[in-house]
Amino acid sequence: MRITYFEETDTVSVELSNNPSVETRELNENLYIDLDNEGQVVSIIIEHAWQRADMREFCYQCFPASLES
Repeated sequence: MRITYFEETDTVSVELSNNPSVETRELNENLYIDLDNEGQVVSIIIEHAWQRADMREFCYQCFPASLES
């Protein structure tokens, strides 16, 4: 996964897969998803990201799967 913030356009790109995009769907005027040829989401684009999300901080957490059976 790769998350890129483009300050000049105030846009965030969240790339979920390296598969090529074959279709872009507009969910609203500020949110788009790119789909591969199987209909799976490969990226999410957020326009006006600073206004829509707190771009001052990015936090990533990974919670390991339980090892108990």
